Amino acid sequence: MRQSRDPAARERRARVPLVAFGLVALADLVCLAAGSGIGHAVAKPLLMPLLAAHAGLCGGPGLLVAALLFGWGGDTLLLSHHDAAFLAGMSSFACGHLCYLLLFRRYGTPPERHAGKGTPPGARLAGCYGLALVTTVTLLWPDLPPELRVPVTAYSVLLTTMAYRATRLGPTAALGGVLFMLSDTLIATGVAEWPQLPRPDFWIMLTYIAAQLLLVRGVMDRRTDREAMVTT
Repeated sequence: MRQSRDPAARERRARVPLVAFGLVALADLVCLAAGSGIGHAVAKPLLMPLLAAHAGLCGGPGLLVAALLFGWGGDTLLLSHHDAAFLAGMSSFACGHLCYLLLFRRYGTPPERHAGKGTPPGARLAGCYGLALVTTVTLLWPDLPPELRVPVTAYSVLLTTMAYRATRLGPTAALGGVLFMLSDTLIATGVAEWPQLPRPDFWIMLTYIAAQLLLVRGVMDRRTDREAMVTT
């Protein structure tokens, strides 16, 4: 109750974990660039709890905090290189995507009705995401381990759906969804043993950290807009 009566104090409290998140993210990326696996193993599990704390202190919805904590579960599990841990981590991220989908349904702008001729803009956008999904899965399928092909495909469908629905919250969340797709595609190409960029984990984490931060910002901005509309 006190937080709602003193927005300035709430903002100051919420800034502490956000600054800590930025510092830990920077430390993690520096460790990855330097090839320090130990530093990455220490920093990575701290990222999403700090971002979740920021979202919670800002008064963010419980589903947003849950999505980030499921991301933390995935982050922690993917530190292991065993197939069982990979599947469990992917399942944790999938739960996070379901949380995001529920949030986007609550706060997103419904698709506009198209009364004119031709293909509706929403359908064209959905087609672009669908084409990206089909292309990626088709190219990766032969090189994925047989036991991971179906789980990776199912996860990719859910991830792409989340990224597409994020566009209904505006460009910030939309960019977050695209970066999440890029980050997980980089992971999948590593599992498929495709040629990688130097320091591939650096690029995976860079796009992932940016994706989660942008999704949080997109949800919080839309929530603030809705609250402002209600009070006016």
